[in-house]
Amino acid sequence: MTPGWDGSNDWDGWGSTPAASTPSGGSYPPAGAHRGRGGDMNPDRGRRVPRSMTPGSDRGRTDGGYPSGGSLPPDDSYMPDDSYRSGSSYPPSPGHRRKRRQERVPRRRNWAPHMPRRLWSRVLAAAIVVILIPTGWSVGHALTMPGGGAFSARMAEWARDHYLGALVTLGEKLTYQPPKVGGKPSFALTGPSVASAKAARKDSHGKPGAAVASCPANLRTFAGKPLPGEGVWRVLGTVNGQPAICGTDLRFSKVFTSYVAGIASMNQSLVKFELRPGTLDPGPGNWKAPDYIPAGTRRGLMATFNSGFRLNVSGGGFYLNGERAGTLTRGVASEVYYRDGHIAIGVWGQTVHMTPDVVGVRQNLHLIVINGRVPNSVDNNVTTAWGATLGGGYNVWRSGIGITKDGRVIWVYGPALNVRQLASLLRRAGAVTAMQLDINPAWMSYEYYLHSQRANPKPVNLLPNQQEPADRYYFPNSRDFTAVYAK
Repeated sequence: MTPGWDGSNDWDGWGSTPAASTPSGGSYPPAGAHRGRGGDMNPDRGRRVPRSMTPGSDRGRTDGGYPSGGSLPPDDSYMPDDSYRSGSSYPPSPGHRRKRRQERVPRRRNWAPHMPRRLWSRVLAAAIVVILIPTGWSVGHALTMPGGGAFSARMAEWARDHYLGALVTLGEKLTYQPPKVGGKPSFALTGPSVASAKAARKDSHGKPGAAVASCPANLRTFAGKPLPGEGVWRVLGTVNGQPAICGTDLRFSKVFTSYVAGIASMNQSLVKFELRPGTLDPGPGNWKAPDYIPAGTRRGLMATFNSGFRLNVSGGGFYLNGERAGTLTRGVASEVYYRDGHIAIGVWGQTVHMTPDVVGVRQNLHLIVINGRVPNSVDNNVTTAWGATLGGGYNVWRSGIGITKDGRVIWVYGPALNVRQLASLLRRAGAVTAMQLDINPAWMSYEYYLHSQRANPKPVNLLPNQQEPADRYYFPNSRDFTAVYAK
């Protein structure tokens, strides 16, 4: 018997023992020697270490690592390569031996929710859940509530309402692009006109008859040499064949010559003005007026335009049909809507007051044209006194409204405007009293309506580059606005 072996059949599945009994030239082990239970060819199953040796005790030997030059592997630390399958002798030479890979026991994955073991981890996880659930609901409500507005505008508004205004301002500063110097407008200033203006008419005897409404005198550009159509009034809407709304485009700077402001002049003897609430500002209430222009109420619609700032930063309040939001504040610039459809602009408690004929009041900041002059206050604290602008810049989208000496309502809006330029445009169009309304592109627009006597007039943007779509007020809107109808 070979030393170190007890003569028993220590190698499962092997019917013979030592290499000495192996026929010369024959392969070893014989066929089926490595078959374990079930006949599989897994060489790792059923292998044993000889009783007289400890695992790994043959490491570093030069005789092949087998006792007495035998041919059987002494322990489980080595495994043969595949050379015996091709009929060569077994085991291979020491240089061909390779270390056996330890068999890993597969672990069953536990899919049950993992609860942190430490107390502070549990407290932190609970706090995160408590914060995320109401925050997610609030953000989702802000993004899905009716009222229109782009995703970025809604998120910015939500953030400002939840004490994240500084973060919004930082983001705006990082993305703000100052106005481009020089250049030409990206669109022609010769927009469409629905009719030609008439200055006067004569009776059958050739004598001057009753005066007919007409557009004002053409405006002079601030940019030097005028472009074709610049400052030339065109008729945007008529009532009984008379021009009720006239519009034009005008550049306002010799430096930023590619930017154009849109201007509308509305004849209060032919149109009437209605204040409408918004779904967010002033919000739900018994306003007795819809927050959009629903079907069935569009016949005679002539124009729509935006209102002022959010009420919480406007410096004043909102009043409509006996209901209030905020406080009507003395000394604040105010649009006042009367029962007969006309409006007035002035300082609340000084030039305009509450009377039985008042049906609506919208307040916003302070006047920017007073008695036909632009006050120096328009240059003071521009980014604080006149609204938080995108990127903290002075030149942004702005809008404003004014009243001429003869009672016409002037509307101005456009990109890259500072407060003085907005006031100067209103003054050049004839306004003797004027106030700034909303700013930044997501909140302002002016639309006029073609075929206003039809059930569904077609809305058209006064400026083709305004961000909001022309039909924005055919759907619920988050901000209050003004609707202009034919009398």
